[in-house]
Amino acid sequence: MLKKGFYCLMFCLFTLAGKAWGLGYPVVDTGQDACFDERGQVACPGPDEAFRGQDAQYRGNRARYRDNRDGTVSDLVTGLMWVKARGGRMSWDKAMDEVRRCRVGGYDDWRAPTIKELYSLMDFNGWVQGRERDSIPYLDTRYFGFEYGNPSQGQRVIDCQDWSSTVYRGQTLGGNPSAFGVNFADGRIKGYPQYDHRGLGRFMRFVRGNPNYGKNDFLDNGDGTVSDRATGLTWQRKDSGGTKNWRQALAYCENLELGGRTDWRLPNAKELQSIVDYTRSPPATGSAAIDPIFAVTEPESYFWTSTTHLSGPRPDRAVYVAFGRAMGYFAPPGSSAAKLFLDVHGAGAQRSDPKSGNPARFPQGHGPQGDDIRILNYARCVTDGGVAMIEPENLPIPAWKGGDPNISRQGQGMRQGSEQGMRPRGGPPEEAYTACENKELGDGCTVRTPHGTLSGICRNTPDGTVCVPEGRMGPPPMQ
Repeated sequence: MLKKGFYCLMFCLFTLAGKAWGLGYPVVDTGQDACFDERGQVACPGPDEAFRGQDAQYRGNRARYRDNRDGTVSDLVTGLMWVKARGGRMSWDKAMDEVRRCRVGGYDDWRAPTIKELYSLMDFNGWVQGRERDSIPYLDTRYFGFEYGNPSQGQRVIDCQDWSSTVYRGQTLGGNPSAFGVNFADGRIKGYPQYDHRGLGRFMRFVRGNPNYGKNDFLDNGDGTVSDRATGLTWQRKDSGGTKNWRQALAYCENLELGGRTDWRLPNAKELQSIVDYTRSPPATGSAAIDPIFAVTEPESYFWTSTTHLSGPRPDRAVYVAFGRAMGYFAPPGSSAAKLFLDVHGAGAQRSDPKSGNPARFPQGHGPQGDDIRILNYARCVTDGGVAMIEPENLPIPAWKGGDPNISRQGQGMRQGSEQGMRPRGGPPEEAYTACENKELGDGCTVRTPHGTLSGICRNTPDGTVCVPEGRMGPPPMQ
């Protein structure tokens, strides 16, 4: 009771502080502190330069935590309190049941986090690589317990997703009831089947406090803008009206004049995710997963953010949020059936796309579930929120050490895993992808190797277009 009374006092202080700022749902900054172009890290662009207005150049509510030394961690920005330890793997149903028995720190009012609460912990300085020792979690491990998947047990490094309590208003992977989760190993939100036939389970970190976190309070200002009185952000009511690559999306928002304002920017990943309405989806409501106060050109749309996603050998991808179904090309593991184009991760998922290029290079998507690669996505601009333009430190990012986080090793064998499991397969080297950049299928290509230069032909694989050496058939062309 003493702990509960103390927390009530602290919560009142948090509430008063929130009211002083006018916020019940402060969006935590992504933490990204480096600048990038389409290929790599660069000096942060100045006014009127390409790639101006990316994530690192704007700073909002920087993450601030306090370890309470009783098994709990307080988030000093959101007013949420978290269990420090991650706990074990469990099914979604068990996770929803276990929370009732949680007494960490002497508190008895823990709950399973919503996807917006859980995503508030995401730190976009993460970078998953082929081995745990080379990887950086998308989570501040100074405060929160975390572990990667165990390859010696047949898991991939990235097999370590966290459940949320948010259920998808639809089904994934051809008919699976699903709940959203965050992968703090690879920096994504996906809808995962609630019933895991492999029995692998996912993690659950319980939360308490600030019952208003994640709840929007929109107001149509009547001038083409929408204010969210919960976050302090002001949004463009209509979207860009057409699709753009990442560079174009940044420029579109930097140059937007709307509602008598010129200080618009492309939102970062957490800002954009804050306006997802997880009670809506194309299958359930016939609409995008967003409040109808906003106008949407295409209900099945993906929207760019200003956040670069470190996923793969180069920082050439940027985060998008799927307001429509998060599509992919998928067939059941071990099946000889043709891949189907279906909803693999749910409306409200957060994934990433190449910042530029030709979507035709990815006729069957990318990754274990064949994530739909569009490259040309929509934009919805934002302003306010206590965000200021800064000159970031832009320290050099770590080096890519190699390996494939989608591969697990077990004994002498290898398999490409997925949330559902996949068939054994190795991947081509990075040089094989680079050799086919700006080339068409069937074009000649060369790859330099330690043993000399190999000639080949550009062909499609499930992970994109690669240079296949002459004399090797490689994977069959994709239709």
